[in-house]
Order: sequence, then C-alpha cells, then structure tokens
Amino acid sequence: MFSHVTIGASDFSKSFAFYAPLMQRLGQPLKYSDAQTGWAVWKPPLAERPLFVLAPPFDGRAASPGNGLMTALLAAERATVDACHALALRHGGSCEGPPGLRPQYHAHYYGAYFRDPEGNKLCVCCHDAPAQ
Repeated sequence: MFSHVTIGASDFSKSFAFYAPLMQRLGQPLKYSDAQTGWAVWKPPLAERPLFVLAPPFDGRAASPGNGLMTALLAAERATVDACHALALRHGGSCEGPPGLRPQYHAHYYGAYFRDPEGNKLCVCCHDAPAQ
C-alpha cells in the first residue's frame, strides 16, 4: 500500500541517533545514509519497499510535526514494542503512552507511543496474541 514514509529532520545527527537503533531493533536495515545531505533510508530486509525516510523538508524551512499525523511501525512481537519504547526514550524521545494493550482497537493490539526529538509522533505496535 505504501511506497515510503518521510519524517522531516532539522537536526540530522540527533534524529539519526534516535532512529538508527529503533530501526535496527525492528529488523529494518539501513539502505542509505548521508550526513552531508541529511538523508537516511531504511527498508525491509527482503524487499525494496516500503521505505522509511529521514530527510530535511524540501521547502528548506524547519521540520515541524503534523497535527494528527502519526507513523506506526509494525513489530513482530510484544517484547519488541517494549524494547523500542525504551530505546526511543533512551535516545531523546518522549513518552506519549507506555507499552500495553489497547483493547479499544482490538483484543490483541499492543502498542507504545512516543515522540522523536523533532516532535513527530510514532507508535510501535504488535497485532498478534502473545506467543504461548
């Protein structure tokens, strides 16, 4: 469904330091990174898309979070949700909702919410029942 998601970054080094460990924990390898241009791109391990792109805004102005915009990243298991939330907070993120079940979405929805150093809202979630 999606080709790519782009997150605007005014401070590339700070944003990269936030996203690199998060994407590594989610199993999304770095495809490209250039600190000079302020671009980094991650992709699924066995596919070319969808891409997760970190880049400066094209209009040259400072990056700003969108009101009502949130990017949700899929985790294979609940432990990864927990680990990603902890990584996000350790690397300059702020909590918008700790890891836990959100039965208002569905019985097995397990998610955590946080903001990156630029203020963008993210979620890491797992839709599966816990492993038995």
